[in-house]
Amino acid sequence: MKFFHLSDLHIGLRLYNRDLSEDQSFVFDQIIQAAAEEQPGAVVIAGDVYDKAIPSAEAVSLFDRFLSGLHQAIPQGEIMVISGNHDSGPRVNLYRGVLQRQHIHMIGLPPQTQSEFIEQVTLTDPFGPVHFYLLPFVRPSMVSAVVGKAEEGSLSYDEALHRLIQRETIDQSARNVLVSHQFYLPPGGDAASVARMDSETVTVGNIDAVSGDFLELFDYAALGHIHKPMSLGDSRFRYCGTPLACSVSEAGQEKGIAVISLEEKGVCSMKTIPLVPLRQVRVLQGSLLEVLSQGCEDYVSVVLTDPTDLDVFDTQDRLRAAFPNLLEVRRNTLPGVERRGQIASAQEMDPLALCSAFLGGLEEAEKALLQEVINTLGEVCV
Repeated sequence: MKFFHLSDLHIGLRLYNRDLSEDQSFVFDQIIQAAAEEQPGAVVIAGDVYDKAIPSAEAVSLFDRFLSGLHQAIPQGEIMVISGNHDSGPRVNLYRGVLQRQHIHMIGLPPQTQSEFIEQVTLTDPFGPVHFYLLPFVRPSMVSAVVGKAEEGSLSYDEALHRLIQRETIDQSARNVLVSHQFYLPPGGDAASVARMDSETVTVGNIDAVSGDFLELFDYAALGHIHKPMSLGDSRFRYCGTPLACSVSEAGQEKGIAVISLEEKGVCSMKTIPLVPLRQVRVLQGSLLEVLSQGCEDYVSVVLTDPTDLDVFDTQDRLRAAFPNLLEVRRNTLPGVERRGQIASAQEMDPLALCSAFLGGLEEAEKALLQEVINTLGEVCV
C-alpha cells in the first residue's frame, strides 16, 4: 500500500502580509503531478488545511481546485483529510457522508458520543487490509463526554488522547495507520527540546504535549502540527512538515511529499519527493552593499551588519528595488551596547511559576486555585 503523507497546508496564510496563494498553488500543482505519476492508493492530509478557522473565499477556492486535481489524478485512490488546530472542525466536517461516496474523507470532529469511535477507512492490497484511523485535532473539552473527566477536574491533553486510543479495538495482526494532528513527544521526551517554527502555535508551558507511547500500536503514524519535517524517535512515526515555508524560521528547509509504502506486516519504507517553491524564503546577512549584490525575486529577510548608521529611507528604497518581495530589514545589535543582568524568558518558566512570580506571596490554596484556572484557560485558548 503506497500513500502520500501531507499536512499543514495553511491555505490563506500571509507571510509578512504577503499573499502566498500563487506560491501555494504552484506547490499544489507539483503534488497533483506527483500523484498522477506515482498513483498512490491514498493521499493523507494530517490537519491545518486552512490558516484560519474561517477561511476566505479565495482560500476555499484554492483548496477546492487542489482537491479536484488530486481526485482527477487518482480517481480510484482515497483522499483523507482531518482538521487541525487552525481549522474549524465543523466546517471541515461538512458534507462528510456525501464526499465519502466520492472517495474523499473529510473528518473534522473526533468522537462526540459514547457510541462513536475514531473514523476508520480500510483499504486492501495484496498483503491484506490497511486500517487508517483518522483523528482530528483534539482538545480535552471536545471529548469529555466520551472519555470522562479527571477526578481533580479537567483532563490534560495527554490523558484525553490516551483514553481515546484505549477505547479502540486495534487489530494488531493487520496493518494500521494513525492520522493525527497533535503535539506528540517521544516517550519521556522534553517539549523544550523540539525545534518549533515561528509559524506554529505554541502553548504556554506546552500543556498540549502528548506522549507518543501509544503510537507503537500502529505501523505508521502520519502526523501534523510540527512544521519542520522530523520523525518521533522512530521513522515510522513522522511529521512530514509543511509543503511550503510558512515563516522566516523555515528558511533553507527542504520541503517535500512523504511517500509511504506498507508491504507485509512490519515492513514500512519511505521516500521523499522534493517540492520546489516558486520563491524561496531566504535570510541574507551582511553589509548593505554585500546584500544588494544578491538581488532576487525570493522572499528575503535582510540582516544588516554595517557598523555605522545608515540612511533609513534610502536603505529601504534600495533594498526594495533589489528585492521586490522583501519581508523585513533588521540590524545586528550595535557594538558598545552592554546588557546587564539576566531576565528569564516566559518560555523558561512554567505558567504557574510565571503567574506566582508576578502576583507574589501566594499561599498553597491560592496556588492550587491558580493552577486550575491556568489549565482551564490553556485548554480554551489552544
